[in-house]
Amino acid sequence: MRYALAILGLALAPVLAAAQSPPARLSLADALVIARDNNPLYRQALHDRSPAAWGVRNAYASTFLPSVSSSFGTGYLGQGQQQFFSSSFSQSIATWSSSYNLGLNWTLSGSTLAQPGLRKAELAAADANIAGAESDLIADVTTQYLTVLQAVENAGVAQARLDHDKEFLVLAKARYDVGRATLIDVRQAEVARGQAEVALLRAQTSIDVEKLRLYEILGVNAPTELSQVQLTDSFPVTEPPWKLDELMTMAEQQNPSLKALRARENAANWGVRAATSSYGPQLSLSAGWSGFSQKVSDLNAAYAAGQAQADTNLALCNYQNSHWLNSGLGGLPCNALAFGAADSQAIRDANSRYPWHFTTQPFQLQLTLSLPLFTNFARPFQVSQAKAQRDDLTEAVRARGLAVRTQVSQAFLVLGTAYRAIGIQDTNRTAAREQLQLATDRYRVGSGTFFELLDAQLQQLNAELDYVSAVYAYHKAVAALEQAVGRRLR
Repeated sequence: MRYALAILGLALAPVLAAAQSPPARLSLADALVIARDNNPLYRQALHDRSPAAWGVRNAYASTFLPSVSSSFGTGYLGQGQQQFFSSSFSQSIATWSSSYNLGLNWTLSGSTLAQPGLRKAELAAADANIAGAESDLIADVTTQYLTVLQAVENAGVAQARLDHDKEFLVLAKARYDVGRATLIDVRQAEVARGQAEVALLRAQTSIDVEKLRLYEILGVNAPTELSQVQLTDSFPVTEPPWKLDELMTMAEQQNPSLKALRARENAANWGVRAATSSYGPQLSLSAGWSGFSQKVSDLNAAYAAGQAQADTNLALCNYQNSHWLNSGLGGLPCNALAFGAADSQAIRDANSRYPWHFTTQPFQLQLTLSLPLFTNFARPFQVSQAKAQRDDLTEAVRARGLAVRTQVSQAFLVLGTAYRAIGIQDTNRTAAREQLQLATDRYRVGSGTFFELLDAQLQQLNAELDYVSAVYAYHKAVAALEQAVGRRLR
């Protein structure tokens, strides 16, 4: 039902996307809703479900219901002579004809009995592929959402660096004015401020670029004013509460790619059953109703033929009266056999039946039981192909299971490392801030050089950026672990 509603929304999604612009304040939940409605790759996965669902309906209908076919035709045959081998047939008048046919056909075999199970397995595989595409989409959107937030944090660090450099420039000029610093210090402060301005400009551009990439994943056009787009969600850093063995169990049961391969393996098993059942007999039933009508272009020939037939019948009747009847008995009513107005009207009525008044043909019914004996090894070939496909998928499931275990273990280890790195980077950031404050104070009182101040500032900047990178590496590691497990963990 969930995927049926999703497919139903495919027709409405382009219209809604054209009519509504993305919101300026975008939460992760909003981004996921937009991505499900518009992401091209995910929509392609949804498109594959409709044929699979119709395949199930077709399999049940083909197994338990006959196919119905109907036809109607009309034709024209001109006058002339037809040659068939050594015989020739002449037609002195042109004729029109029409006909209809209604037929029922039903076939029952082991292959048709296996089709419902095969098509249901293929539908389950399509649903599993959709779930896998959705899981990948959630991971991609979440990761890019975090990347945008990280770019915003980096821009904040760049802005703080620029503010510090402006203060340093003011301090250097003040010391130069009172003769306690050289012009070199002022120029160095100006260069540092210029570099900070360039770094801030690049950081702000990076925000816009990452927002564009986010909207690309969402499958919609980005707003013209990217600066107005604000991401509203925040992600707290907490100690990972999960255990590796529990995550492994969840991944074995819920990893979308592994479930999709298992569904395809099940479909391949049904394919083997369908191929093997071709060795059994096949029962076929057919029934048909048909009729025809004709019209000639010239009724004079029909009148002449009717007159000739009536004259012949009349002559035979008279002959019987004169030679066959015993004396004293009444003769046969030969005059009734003469061609009259009623016969002419009957010919006209029959000719006017074209094209919709048909002469019904006898009902036809046929039941056939067939058993193929030798098919030039076609059946063993089909069975071998089906088994090879099933065996390949079995190995693919095993390989994917090993890969999932590795993926979960790797994501778990990376997450633990990222969490511990946050604490270390936070300590480094605090120490770098204290170092910068000490260097600033030393320079202010004349105990330190401006180069020491710049070095302390550079270390503080790197520590701030490293801390931001560590925080978002942690959040992205959680997203990667969720993708490997196949479910949300927070």
